[in-house]
Amino acid sequence: MKYNWKTLLTVSVSAVSVLALSACGSAESASAPVSTAAVTETPETKGETAAETTAAETTAVKQTKPLVVYLNDFDAVIPELFKKATGYDVEVVVGNGAETMSRIAAEKGNPQWDVVWIDSMYDVYNLSADGELMTDWEPENAANLTDFSKTLVPENKSFYPTDIHAAGVLVYRTDEFSEEDAPKTFAELTDEKYAGKIGMADPGVAAPAYPLAAYFMDALGMEGGQEYFTKLFDQGLKVFPKNPQVVQALASGEISVAMLQETNAYDMVASGEPISIIWPESGAPGSTRVAAISASTSQPEIAKAFVNFLLETKTQQQLVNTGDEGYFEPSVNGVTLKEERDPNAKLAVADIVFGAENEAEIKAWFADMSAH
Repeated sequence: MKYNWKTLLTVSVSAVSVLALSACGSAESASAPVSTAAVTETPETKGETAAETTAAETTAVKQTKPLVVYLNDFDAVIPELFKKATGYDVEVVVGNGAETMSRIAAEKGNPQWDVVWIDSMYDVYNLSADGELMTDWEPENAANLTDFSKTLVPENKSFYPTDIHAAGVLVYRTDEFSEEDAPKTFAELTDEKYAGKIGMADPGVAAPAYPLAAYFMDALGMEGGQEYFTKLFDQGLKVFPKNPQVVQALASGEISVAMLQETNAYDMVASGEPISIIWPESGAPGSTRVAAISASTSQPEIAKAFVNFLLETKTQQQLVNTGDEGYFEPSVNGVTLKEERDPNAKLAVADIVFGAENEAEIKAWFADMSAH
C-alpha cells in the first residue's frame, strides 16, 4: 500500500540557534503590567542577576495566594524557578493530559486554576472556543519565539508554545533488527516483517500520543490516516496507556519497534537498553507544550508574568538542563539543546484547527480499534 505523504511542516534543531530575534508589540496593554523580561544593563543595574532584576520589576503587584498551575511536566523545578525570578508562589496540580482536561471540565463554571501548561495543544485550543481562556494578549517574550514556534500561536492568541518534543520517534531493539532491517520511515511500519512487534501509546490517555495520531490523520487525510492505522492494527499493533508502558514492553521484548516519545527513548538508550533511535528525514510528529491563562483568573498580571517567564531563553535553558523532560525543541531562540539529541532532528505537527476540531472523532476511532 502506498501513501501520499504530505510535505511536512518541519523545523531543524540546527536552524534554531541561528534564527534572528524578531520584535513584536504587545497586543494588549494592561494596567500595572507585570514583566519578567530582562532590562538593559546600566551602571546602576550592572552586577544584578536576572532574577534580582525581575523580582524588582514585579513588586508592584501583591500576591495574596499562590498561582495555581495545572501541568503535566516540570513540576519538580518550575515553582522554585519562578519564585526565585519573581518572588511569586506557584501551586502546581499535576496530572497527565486526560486527567488535567477532565479536571478542567469538572470545574467548568468554577475553575480552580489560573494557568494550564501541558502538551495538549489541541485540547487547550478547544478551551478557548468555550470562552475559558484569556485571548488576544501577547507576552513581551513572544518576540523571541522561533519562526517555527510563531506558526503555533493561534490567531486568537489564547496560548503560547513553550516547547515541542517528538511525540513519536522510531525506535527498535538492536538485538531484534539490524540497522539495515530497521524501519527508516513511518510508512515502512506497515511492512509485514514488523507485524505483531510494534507498539505506541494511547491517544486517548497519553498527552503526546494524540498529536502523534492527529499528525497522520492530517498528513494523510482522515480516510488515509485511518487506512494506515487499520493496516497496523490488522498486523497486531499494540496500544499501551502511556509511554512508560511502551518502554516496559520494549525492555521486556514484548515489542521490538515503537513510535516512542523522545525523552523516554533517550532515557532507554542512557540506561543501556539495546535500543536505537531513528529520526525520519521527513520529520517526527511533534507534541507542543503550551501555556494558557484562565479567563476567570483572579491574578491576571501574575499569570501573564508566569507565561512570559516560560518564554525566557534562560528559563527554557534551565528546563533543558534540569527538567525531568529535558529533551525537546525550545520555542525561543538562544537555547542549547542536550548533546545526545540528534542535531538534524525535525518535527512536524498537525494543523491546530484540524487537530482541535477532530480530536473527539480521532480518539473515539482509536478506542474502538484498540478494543477489537
